Amino acid sequence: MLAAVSGSAVAEDLPSNLHFLVPGGAGGGWDGTARGTGEALTGAELIESASYENMSGGGGGVAIAHLIETADRQGDTLMVNSTPIIIRSLTGVFPQSFRDLTPIAAVIADYAAFVVAADSEFESWDDVLAAYREDPDSVKIGGGSVRGGMDHLVAALAFQAAGEDPLAVAYVAYDAGGDALAGLLTGETQLLSTGIGEALGQMEAGQVRILVMTGDERIPEAPDVPTLQELGYDVSFANWRGFFGAPGLSDERADAYAAVLGEMYDTEAWETVRARNGWTNFFRPRAEFVEFLEENEQVIGDMMRQLGVL
Repeated sequence: MLAAVSGSAVAEDLPSNLHFLVPGGAGGGWDGTARGTGEALTGAELIESASYENMSGGGGGVAIAHLIETADRQGDTLMVNSTPIIIRSLTGVFPQSFRDLTPIAAVIADYAAFVVAADSEFESWDDVLAAYREDPDSVKIGGGSVRGGMDHLVAALAFQAAGEDPLAVAYVAYDAGGDALAGLLTGETQLLSTGIGEALGQMEAGQVRILVMTGDERIPEAPDVPTLQELGYDVSFANWRGFFGAPGLSDERADAYAAVLGEMYDTEAWETVRARNGWTNFFRPRAEFVEFLEENEQVIGDMMRQLGVL
């Protein structure tokens, strides 16, 4: 799992303080990932200290532009991001892409899940498909992102894998995940497309049931929730979260960052943070991360074109 850098080399190439740039406000998924990673790295004494900077705006574009424009003094900075950097770059929310940064590593994955209210008539994913095939409009699917955003794309992929027309998906866009959950619980929608990490807390509270998720295999935190693949539908999707350095960052420094993140996985401090948040380890360092990003961009771009949002 570790990058090919020894512990002593890592220490030599790391700054004394690791600065995390968060392209959104406090309390969101990006913020939690950055602060959880910093907590684990300092708790395991892999770095001396960590600092955090929240910079909202432009769907993450303000922080990306800042990192690029101030690259010459950002050698101690890692910016957190996730799947939306692909989606928002493709749709032109901001002009930059991951290629304008230095990809360091993907760190975690939050797989998508399809959720129903606790008292829903749907007992399984096959029940949903049966209703959809009878009348697609009878299965309204809510999500906390715009039409063409991640929650919509995952739903379209899932129904397409079942041989259905992704353009027929009756997607209802909400401003945020909390609003989308409220829509499900009040009966405005029959299905919620969301991250399984978010859905776990709602399931434990007895508000919802999770019918299926998009990982390659079941996760320990939800052992009774099947994957689409095991049900026979050839689709998997992970909302990865990872870190990027400024453009022009030296290979030595970038390798050191990737190596220390890899080392983090074997610590008790990280397991505490990971389990608390229901995250799945998803380590893809440096070149492997770039390859993954390119594949992710292709899959998402193809689906967005099919849906007519590109």
